[in-house]
Amino acid sequence: MRKPVLSLVAVALVAAACSSGSSSSGGYVPPNPPQHHQPTSPPRAPEPAQTPYHDTTFQDPGSNPTTDPAEDQVSTFAMDVDTASYTIAQRFVADGNMPDPASVRVEEWVNSFDQDYPAPEEGTFAVHVDGAPTPFLDQRQVLLRVGIKARDSSERTRPDAALTFVIDTSGSMAQEDRLELVKDSLRKLVHGLGRGDSIAVVTFGDDARVVLPPTRATDEDTILSAIDELEPGGSTNLEAGLRLGYDLARETHNGDGIDRVILASDGVANVGLTDADGILRRIRDDAATGIELVSIGVGMGNYNDVLLEQLADQGDGFYAYVNDLAEARRLFTEDLTGTIQSVALDAKVQVEFDPDVVASYRLVGYENRAIADEDFRDPRVDAGAIGAGHSVTALYELSLTDRFSPDDVLGTVRLRWTEPGASHESSLAREFSAADLAGRFREADPTFRLDAVVAATAAVLRDEDGARVSDLRDVVDVVREDGGLPATDQVHDFIDLLERMADLRD
Repeated sequence: MRKPVLSLVAVALVAAACSSGSSSSGGYVPPNPPQHHQPTSPPRAPEPAQTPYHDTTFQDPGSNPTTDPAEDQVSTFAMDVDTASYTIAQRFVADGNMPDPASVRVEEWVNSFDQDYPAPEEGTFAVHVDGAPTPFLDQRQVLLRVGIKARDSSERTRPDAALTFVIDTSGSMAQEDRLELVKDSLRKLVHGLGRGDSIAVVTFGDDARVVLPPTRATDEDTILSAIDELEPGGSTNLEAGLRLGYDLARETHNGDGIDRVILASDGVANVGLTDADGILRRIRDDAATGIELVSIGVGMGNYNDVLLEQLADQGDGFYAYVNDLAEARRLFTEDLTGTIQSVALDAKVQVEFDPDVVASYRLVGYENRAIADEDFRDPRVDAGAIGAGHSVTALYELSLTDRFSPDDVLGTVRLRWTEPGASHESSLAREFSAADLAGRFREADPTFRLDAVVAATAAVLRDEDGARVSDLRDVVDVVREDGGLPATDQVHDFIDLLERMADLRD
């Protein structure tokens, strides 16, 4: 399991022209020798967030510093596939509000988008590295992208899944038809499950109760009838709900299948234990045996983002937010069924930079996924669980030294993880070089350009000290002038979101 975390991140991307030169081989060549950067100050202390919604909790842990690899040449963090931050922003904008800066976690924004990384031909992971100068960086910098793709699994080959839903039916779930959204989502999930899968349902308000014992997915009438009967009312005893949900999941757990406890709540625990540490104190051992926790947030106002993220982190699962029925359909019919099988546990990433050619680096995001460098090879250290088909993207801002040449190796990406059921760690390493960098932004992969735009948008929303981009209109201009982004519905929705946020700021 991973350690408790708070939330978020910020990005210091910049707004300068990106017309860097290219070598005869098409690789990146810096226009001028960059200055050597020293590490900046550590992340600032979190400050209480202000939101337009009543009793909504976000918390910001600051941003990663720029680091001199001569002093620390490795960057280590846990893999993460949470996406809630981006969907929460969509909710803010749909209501006519700018996203709360403390709610913006850049890695969750980037990881919300399909990256189109090729799956590994063999093994558990494939590593993809590319980069380029961008319109949002100083001319002496490049943005490096480290992409990791987990192997796929087909519906025919994955083990049977036992899903225990722990559903908040407290009075606050009546607001905005939150409970009705969860019920609609569950109905869609039932139709997408396999014959060997099962569903159980626990609800909690003042206390917790079993509404549906473990039931085969083929018995749709019984499951749908139990879902239809759910009604909101009472306080929010989240601790009792999770404890009963894990008790139920433990009864059917045999170690050979997929076991998930799936919490759907607005996160406002107000009865019993109300902090993540206390709630999960009794069930951490269950996560270690393979019963993973997925947190699904609904509603806004009376919403605790911090608690739901911490629960998923400590429960070795992931955290998502459901804003509307379309997002619910994607989450419940694709993510919970297509990627539900974990292929790697305690998955860690370490990127080592060569100080002879890299003058400075900064990991963009992942502040609350940091792991001590010396713990990278320790299999006892908790990290992320990755599902089949999941992809993970990390971005680094790099400055290169005057000793740089187009043929230089810039560094090495290393992965370590444990296969489910295995007793030892697996590992993978891949070098990356200047040949992996495009000479110009327009020559870079379309998904890389999308990631640069998404990260720059997050930078503006974070309004970080020292950020070089301060106006969303600058980001909009890049999209309109450079174009070349993937032509997907998901990207079109993002561009619409970007333009609406620019209008709200004007």
